Order: sequence, then structure tokens, then C-alpha cells
Amino acid sequence: MSEDIKFSTSGFRAVIAEGLTAQSVQRLAFGIADHVLENSFYGFEGSGYQKHCQAQGKNPKKPLVIIGYDTRFLSKQLAYVAANVFLACGIGVKMADEPLPTPVAEWNVLKEAAVGAVVITGSEAEYNVCGLKWIAYYGGIANNEIVEDIEKRTPGPSAQVLKTSSTEFDHLNSAVVPTNTLKKEYMSHLEKLLDGKALKKSKLKIALDPLFGTAQYYFRAPLEKHGVTVEAVDEGTDVLFGGKVPNAGPVSLEDLKKLVLAKKMHLGIACNPDCDKFGIIDSDGEWISPNEIGPMLLHHMVKNKKLKGRVVRSVITSTLFDQVAKAHGLMLRETPVGFKYITELMTTGQYIMGMEESGGIAVANHIPDKDGLLACFLVVDMLAVEGKTLKQLRKEFYKQYRPMYDQKVSIPKTETEINRIMERLDIKPPLAVNKTSVWRIDSTDGFKFILKGGSWLAIRPSSTERRIRLYAEAPDEKLPAVLIKEGKKIIDSIV
Repeated sequence: MSEDIKFSTSGFRAVIAEGLTAQSVQRLAFGIADHVLENSFYGFEGSGYQKHCQAQGKNPKKPLVIIGYDTRFLSKQLAYVAANVFLACGIGVKMADEPLPTPVAEWNVLKEAAVGAVVITGSEAEYNVCGLKWIAYYGGIANNEIVEDIEKRTPGPSAQVLKTSSTEFDHLNSAVVPTNTLKKEYMSHLEKLLDGKALKKSKLKIALDPLFGTAQYYFRAPLEKHGVTVEAVDEGTDVLFGGKVPNAGPVSLEDLKKLVLAKKMHLGIACNPDCDKFGIIDSDGEWISPNEIGPMLLHHMVKNKKLKGRVVRSVITSTLFDQVAKAHGLMLRETPVGFKYITELMTTGQYIMGMEESGGIAVANHIPDKDGLLACFLVVDMLAVEGKTLKQLRKEFYKQYRPMYDQKVSIPKTETEINRIMERLDIKPPLAVNKTSVWRIDSTDGFKFILKGGSWLAIRPSSTERRIRLYAEAPDEKLPAVLIKEGKKIIDSIV
């Protein structure tokens, strides 16, 4: 068991050339290979995977792993290292011939009945950070049980098994022939989820911002095919991401905002580098929060796509989502933070949508994990089907639903301070926040103090950094900032 390699909520991440090296990827790949060959449920001969294949009418004779990589420095070379390990272990490999979004890898896991996929990506982290995601056979990020098993099986840095595979950069076993079929399969499926006739009639003008990531290989084609006018920024290769943190938030999308305003576009769409999250800019240059886009898309999917079923959101996602669910008679489930919990429910086939406040959305009849590409295209689809601008749709939407306003902040703290804060909140939680009684405390993930009137304040530790995160939501536009200030006072009184 390796003590220095640990997964967070969405895979393993570290600083390039420090925690993330050719050897650390090699070690992880050996741990994953052992998991694939030996795990009694999720492995190739495991009962879960075999049942999954039978349900699809597939009977693979040999384990297959899909391999992809994003546009970061050394991502492709590190993907080669992983591919070489799987081949050395007798596991088949299918690898993309260009940078591959995580959702595309996930779709192809399902399409090929692969036992899983490795994607070398730092997602939305800063330029000097990268990592490895393991996608399980069900087409979503590995759950806690899988992660724990892989960590146990990952060999140490001096293990003899490492000598059986090379870490030489740019060396790829000749048995691997990179292919473009992974992209074709996904794009073919994606178009079936959109209203092509409405897109052709819409005469929309859409601005794109792939943030120098993998979306640049996927944004243009389906839009231009249906006559949509397209303009773009941040295309091409830049391992420094233009000096920005590529997270599809309002600060990083300043270039997209300028393009939308300068070219008078109807909408701006963006994805983080591996396309698991999205960002939206309205025609007036305003960044629209995922907490608003998600509920609007749910309304669109039920009204115009006639989807029926249950819905799920994370505990700190907007209750605006709940309003839409209630209006359409949909049962709602709440999960801890981390999309893997939503993915687990989406795999049941009973849920039509899952969302988290940070920009992750999953929909039925697709992968069970978040897909930023699909989210962007569904927003475009919504405008085309309704024949209205996003501003007009928002105005109509809020005639039916009560607006909710949110804010969040992250505060650096030591591990000792974080533990002290959470212990104190558990033992002696506040009975009132901003002179308003706490109606209920939800401890699904951290502490969510729900106040009378529908407002709430949540305090939880980050699962990826040594930080305390504060979230607030209220029907009053000014109240979230007040609640965040109260949250800081609570923390300061403890540490």
C-alpha cells in the first residue's frame, strides 16, 4: 500500500514534476491494473462488471481500458506511461489521437463495455498541477470503495514490478494505435440529445471559450453543422492557460465576456480543460451561475424533452433546483459534496438530472457523471427550442419560481484548525445566525444551518485543500454576503 498517493473527490492531483511524475503515474497505473485484474466486484472478472456487460449484451474476452489526456504540460507523455503499464499487464488499451475530454472517455467506457478509463488531467486546477482520474466501468468517476482498493494496490516507489514497464517520455508501445473513433462515437450520441431542426432555424450567434482545453476539439462542429454562427477565444495550445486559472468562473471568462459584447453574440459558452464543468455568459456580458442554469435546464428537460423521473443535487446546491422539481412533481434526493455520490444514483436509471453548484450537471440517457460539453449544448438547445434569448427565458422563469441568491468563500486553515472548527460545531452549533433562529441543521457534509424563511449557511472542510468553505443562499440578494460574514465570525470565535 502506498502512503504518498491519495485520491481526492475527483482523482489524484499534484504539482507537476513534484508529486506528479512519470513514476507516480506508473505506480498508479500498476495499482489500477491490479484492481482491474483482481477486484471481485469492479474488476474484469468481478460480479459487478460482468453483470453490467450482460445487461448490455456484451461479452468481452479481454479487459479494455480507454486512455485520454488533456492539454496540460506533459499530459500526453504521462498518458503514454499509463498505457505502457496496462499493456505490460495484459490489459488492452484504446487511446485517443488528440486531447480527450473526461466525459468523452466516460461515454466510450459505456459504448465499448470497457472495464474503465484513465484520463490524465488537472481539470480546472492551476497550470502547474495535473493528475489522474480513474473512470469505472459504469461510466463515472471512481467511488470511495474503488479508490480505497486502488490506493491499497498501488506499489511503493522501489517496488520490483515497476521495472516491467518504461517511464521514458514519448515512448508508446507499438501495440497501441491512437484512434479518432472515441470522438466520433461521442459526437454522434451528443447530436441525438439536441433539437437539430430548432438549431437550424434559430440563427443563433454563439461565442466559445475552451480555455485552451479539450473543448476546442468539440465545440465548433455540432454548432456550425446546424448553421449557428460561431466566434471563439482561447483556442490553440497554451500550457499556461493565458495566465488564468481555467475554471469557467466569471474571472476566467473575462475574454469571453468581451467577445460576446464586441460581436453582439447571443450567448457565450465555456468549459474547463477536461470539460466536466461549464460556464455561461449572457448576451449582456453577465456570468450566469450554475445554480441558476441547472434549474433552468431541468425546467427545459421536463417541459421540452418530456423527461420524467427523480432528480438529485448536492447538499450545498441551490434550493432553486428544489422549486423546479416540486413544480413538476419530481422526487428530489440530496447527497454529500462530490459528484461521485450523484453518479451513483444516476447509474440506477431512475434519475433524469443531477447537479452540483460548482458547475457539474448530469442528465439521463447519457453518462451518469457531469458533462460540461453537454450542459453548454443544452443551454444553446434551450434558446433554440424556445426561440428566445437567455435574458427573456430568465425573466419568464422567475415569474414561476422565486429567485435565490448565493455566495461562497474559501478560507485557508491548518489541519488542526479545521478539525477544531468541525468538532466545536458538532458539539456546540450556533442556535441562531444573523439573529435568525436555526430551524434545522443538516450534517450530510459539514454543517448546513437552515434558517426560517429559506435562507441557509453551510460550513464544511474542503476535500482537496486545507481550507474551510462557507456557502450561503437566501431569497434576499444582499443576505448571502451577510450570512458569509456571520459564518466568518463563527469560525473566528473558535480558532
